[in-house]
Amino acid sequence: MNFQFSISNFQKNVPLNNHTTFKIGGPAKYFFAAKTKEDIIQAINWAKKNDLPFFILGGGSNMVVSDKGFNGLVIKIQTTNYKLQAARLHAEAGVLIETLVRETGKLGLSGFEWAGGLPGTLGGAIRGNAGAFGGEIKDNIIEVEALDNKGRIRKFSKKQCRFSYRDSIFKDKNWIILSAIFVFKNGDGEKIKEAAREHINYRKERHPLEYPSAGSVFKNCDLKDVPINIRNFFKDVVKTDPFPVVPAAAIIARAGLKGLRAGGAEVSEKHPNYIVNKDNARAVDVLKLIKMVKKKVKENFGIKLEEEIQLLGFSSNNLLTK
Repeated sequence: MNFQFSISNFQKNVPLNNHTTFKIGGPAKYFFAAKTKEDIIQAINWAKKNDLPFFILGGGSNMVVSDKGFNGLVIKIQTTNYKLQAARLHAEAGVLIETLVRETGKLGLSGFEWAGGLPGTLGGAIRGNAGAFGGEIKDNIIEVEALDNKGRIRKFSKKQCRFSYRDSIFKDKNWIILSAIFVFKNGDGEKIKEAAREHINYRKERHPLEYPSAGSVFKNCDLKDVPINIRNFFKDVVKTDPFPVVPAAAIIARAGLKGLRAGGAEVSEKHPNYIVNKDNARAVDVLKLIKMVKKKVKENFGIKLEEEIQLLGFSSNNLLTK
């Protein structure tokens, strides 16, 4: 390959386990930290020119990287500028969610309390329409700026983003989020900060944060997708998120799968919708465990669990459905 790339912080053979919350994954052949919109576009153009696959990396949560790594270019989004003016926020994709929760809370702006303790970056949250405690990232969005597959910078209204449960047009079409604009409501600053703190503490108490993980592995199950003959078995755990769902954690727990292991990966005893890296787990361990959980849940309850996590560096993105 005729390699010419002018950006100074370009790297080769960078271990991706250091860039994911799971602490799993082999090296990226090429790695670039993009600090501006122009950096992102230039890196993508270079990859396309050299017929090289590329991947946009945010905070590294909700993903599993192959033990063999990624034979392409990983573009780490480090665009971290944001501006809060009155009740409006303009933020770039690389800003951490925890930063936005903290800063909007300081100003008494209500709308991000639900995201207290949520890991990752804004771009990743928008892509998967992240949500918790009855709230979703889409709730306060006015506009999203993204790069489509033809390299055009486009602006999308909330409606055009096609948000649905843990999904968006950006996830469906693999378009790259650059920035977004939000609007909030003015509220009581102390109450807003306290609500965010409660959610942070809830995560600390209920989630297995003592071990590396990718966060929730499976989407919660729409109550309509639960076979009628077993709905009563789960009626005590149904919650609104933002529509009636049966938590995946409850389904996995009632299938008796807490503590199930494959190699160094384990279904968390504390929160069974987490798979934790208990003992130097490999990506193959995680995939094996996901398949085991899906198989057992399907056999026991007739429920088909759907993953939230994304795969990188594998020969097929359909490995978990086989």
